[in-house]
Order: sequence, then structure tokens, then C-alpha cells
Amino acid sequence: MIARRLVAVLFLPFLFCGCAQEAGSMAGTTGKDPIVVGFSQVGAESEWRVANTESMKAALSEENGYELFFDDARNMQENQIRAMRNFIQQDVDYIVFSPRVETGWDSILQEAKEAEIPVIVIDRGIVAADDSLYRAYIGSDFREEGEKAVKWLEDILEKQERTGEDIRIVHIQGTLGSSAQISRTGALEQAIQRNANWRMIEQECGDFTRAKTYEVMGAILKRTKDIDVVYCENDGEALGAIDAMEEAGLKCNPEDGVIVVSFDATKKGLEYCFEGRIALNVECNPLQGPYVDEIIKKLSRGEQVERKKFVDETLFDFYTITKGMIEKRGY
Repeated sequence: MIARRLVAVLFLPFLFCGCAQEAGSMAGTTGKDPIVVGFSQVGAESEWRVANTESMKAALSEENGYELFFDDARNMQENQIRAMRNFIQQDVDYIVFSPRVETGWDSILQEAKEAEIPVIVIDRGIVAADDSLYRAYIGSDFREEGEKAVKWLEDILEKQERTGEDIRIVHIQGTLGSSAQISRTGALEQAIQRNANWRMIEQECGDFTRAKTYEVMGAILKRTKDIDVVYCENDGEALGAIDAMEEAGLKCNPEDGVIVVSFDATKKGLEYCFEGRIALNVECNPLQGPYVDEIIKKLSRGEQVERKKFVDETLFDFYTITKGMIEKRGY
């Protein structure tokens, strides 16, 4: 196994065919073979994603006993599958990946299982025909995040005594088919069903990016500016939507303007929250590297691990956020 791995490392630049790649050196100072991990990251589309990548690299470092092969899939599922197949050929000890969408992974996961390589899913969840195809999921409870957001919105509208008026909602969805999009969308759509005065006037995909959402929101504003709430499925989308609305002369503020709801709670998002431009920001914690390190170390010792591990998260709103909260933010 070690011999095959050394050959694979020598030929690593040729195997990845244009994909981003990084490999740590052998951890010879410890006197032990490093744990070799192949990590397929979905992309670098947002500050959140960059923070997630850095957390993984820090946790799975040479100093911590690892050799890490990293691949940036540039937001394409086919690139992730190709990278995972390369990891299998390199005979890594573990594969970790953040899936672009929920489905389409069964074949490559079966290949990893046949090669006896445990797979850990992070950030976004997957739907697999056989749950034994992967060992653990580490990430957010996206449905709970969505439920927190719509409950806060219900409460604030009740405090503003707006339960009797039509609430016109623009919904900017994340990458369609991703677990974050499916769950956050589901929470909003269910809330609209139970609140007779809520109306979804527009629903478009922003693909979790500021640039695309700016374009999408600009097109929406050409059709209507009569908007009460904009529900964005991450901070990048919220920033893009706010850019477009402010250019169109709309004010984003929960007191006397458009109520913007977002997810992620990046430092930039929290700065906007402090200003009231984002009214509510539900945390989606990207610092998942230490959780992955803990799971891998337990598996390496032959210990049982939790099948599903949700990371710790909270929420921030315009009424309670402080500068101190923002200053503590590391991403």
C-alpha cells in the first residue's frame, strides 16, 4: 500500500489535469506514517467557502499528522468525481468531500467502498442509495437554520403589527439541488403556507454568489420594487441583492425598508447586519476542520463515530448584534 502511494505522489501533477492540487510533505518528524487524506472542495465561490477550506487545511496539516491532497472542483460535480477517483487510485487513507448537490454520488462512493477507503461528507449532505457508502456527515442542520430564520421573521412582523397586511417576499435560492438550498427553501415555503398574508412574488437562483444575485435582483427590480422581504440563502447572495436594491433607490432596513434575511454570518455579513442592511443573519459554521480531524483520528484508532455530527451555530440580528461580536469573527 505504501509503495503504491509513493508512486502516486510522484505522478500527482499528471493525474489532476488542470485541477488545483496541493500535497503536504511526509510527516517524518513524528516517526509515524502520516494519515493521507484526499479532500475535494466544491469551489471557492464565497468568503464562507474560503474559510471552510482554510479550516480543513489547518486541521489536516503536516504538523497534525496528515498528508493532504486538495482539489478545488470549481463548482462542478464532474470535477469532484474525477478528483475522488484519483484519490482512490492514489490509495489515500480517507476521502473527504463537500458535495455540490445531493445526488449522483453512488457510483464513485461504491468505488471507494470497494477500495476500503472511508469517505466523510462535510458541509452539504447527500442522498445515497446505501448509507454505508460513507462513514459520517459533518456539517450544518440546514433545515433548522431555515426554521430559525422564518420563526424570527414571523416574530418581527408580529411585533411590527404587520400580521394583517400582505408581505411580499423575494426568494433568492442557492445552488439548486444542494442540501443547503433544499432545506432553507423548504423552511420558507412551509412558512408561506402557514402565514396567509405572506406572498412569494419572485423566486430565482443566485447560485450562492454575489455577482449572479446582483444580476438576478436587478432583473426582478425592473418588474417590481414593491418588496417587503428578501430571503437570501447565503451572505454572497444577500450582498448582491442589497447592491442591486440600493442602486435602485430601495432602503434595506428592518424598521423602515426591505427586511433582508441571510445565512452564513461571515464578518462582512455581520457588518451589514450591524448597519441593518441585513436584518437577520443565521450562522452557518464553516470551521469544520477540527470536527473532521476528530472523526478521522477515532476511525484510525478503530473507535465508533457519530453517523451525523452537526456543528455548533447561532444567529445574529440587527437588534442584538454588537461590534464585539463582529470583532471576534475569524472569517
